[in-house]
Amino acid sequence: MNEYDIIIENGTIVTASDVFKGSIAIKDGKIVQIGEQLSGAERVIDAVGKYVLPGGIDSHVHIAQPSGEGIVMADDFASGTLSAVFGGNTTIMPFCLQQKGVPLRSSLNDYHALAKDECYTDISFHLIISDPTDAVVRQELPALVADGYTSLKVFMTYEDLRLSDGEILKTFDVARSTGATVMVHCENEDAIRFLIDKHERHGDVTPRAHASTRPVAVEREATHRALSLAEIADVPIVIVHVSNGEAIKEIMRARARGIKVVGETCPQYLVLTARDLDGMDWEGAKFVCSPPPRDEAAQTECWHGIETGVFELFSSDHCPFRYEDEHGKLNPKGKRNFRHIPNGIPGVETRLPILFSQGVMAGRIDLSRFVAITATNHAKTYGLYPRKGTMAIGSDADIAIWDPALKRTIRHADLHDGADYSPYEGMEITGWPITTIVAGTVMVEDGVLVGKKGHGKYRPAAARPTFNIRLGDI
Repeated sequence: MNEYDIIIENGTIVTASDVFKGSIAIKDGKIVQIGEQLSGAERVIDAVGKYVLPGGIDSHVHIAQPSGEGIVMADDFASGTLSAVFGGNTTIMPFCLQQKGVPLRSSLNDYHALAKDECYTDISFHLIISDPTDAVVRQELPALVADGYTSLKVFMTYEDLRLSDGEILKTFDVARSTGATVMVHCENEDAIRFLIDKHERHGDVTPRAHASTRPVAVEREATHRALSLAEIADVPIVIVHVSNGEAIKEIMRARARGIKVVGETCPQYLVLTARDLDGMDWEGAKFVCSPPPRDEAAQTECWHGIETGVFELFSSDHCPFRYEDEHGKLNPKGKRNFRHIPNGIPGVETRLPILFSQGVMAGRIDLSRFVAITATNHAKTYGLYPRKGTMAIGSDADIAIWDPALKRTIRHADLHDGADYSPYEGMEITGWPITTIVAGTVMVEDGVLVGKKGHGKYRPAAARPTFNIRLGDI
């Protein structure tokens, strides 16, 4: 009998701290040996000329989420995780949305039912808190955190989701006492509503108005307020999908005051701009997301945040809707007014290739930094480390093998999500994941699906994550 199930040999192994030549041995879904000249496996994968990386963890993904009357997300758990695994991801973290009046446990049961036997990657859930009643805060949340649902998201925008400052503080206090991690979407809803009303009075209702009704000041103010509330509650928080330098400065100032805050940005803030929303014949609807893409100066600021450590997380904020669809971007109301265009763009499959090409291959970041902000820090922030996010003896054998010389042009026809377009259509990419292994099982091999739906499993998380902000990086 062979000692190992799989040996990956001759590759360049990359973790968040090391780059070295070697081999990895896998047994029963775990990494059991790392060294040189390993032998005794049922199967050997030759990774000569390739990089062997921890599988990506995308901790900001929306799948099968209720999105308003008549609106349907483009991805279910099958298509969403299929797209993820082709993009070199081995774990994704979708959101479980609590609708007002619905118990959290009931919402989670619904999401688990949707995901059961459908996933190609492993998953772990965040909770979106939209109705923080006393029963939710005092009873449900502590029990759910103890059960492994240890990350929460609160919104400062969207009328049906936003919490008041008092409700945010109440939620923060539960996070502090239970060890949960809180993510915050920072935009000022009252300011947005004021600007939308003003645009509508002037007949400015095309998709480009989405960007001008959510200017940088809206995000900067809410970021400052969220950090101030975190300071009052004495709780670490994650500021998600940061789009500009003004919000970055708020994070830096908060860290200088001793506040523990994790910053996250996304591909759309590195390669898209508000001009993309100017597309003819309502094409700009394809790029409607919140916060919106900014300008080239903001792109440079976000790249600087990645390079200097202000951003510890790089996520996709995958939130897919079909464009040519009455239940998607071009729903009957959305075709007439930007405010009814569903917010969100697809991107789980292209997140890693965009950063690899624009970051690693362009010389902006090194391989270890790439691994840190696409896998390791996600696992640490959300309580999945060291089972996930690294390659160490005893860790899950979640591995992506990359061909750094492979050149591809992003075309939605080649992708695997349920949308009908990619906002990154036509982008030239250098470097792509060619083989993805989830918990010791090869799911994609040389760009071809070989694994089966249902292999991916739900993985609970731990409270009190091990992630620690490195203040010296900012």
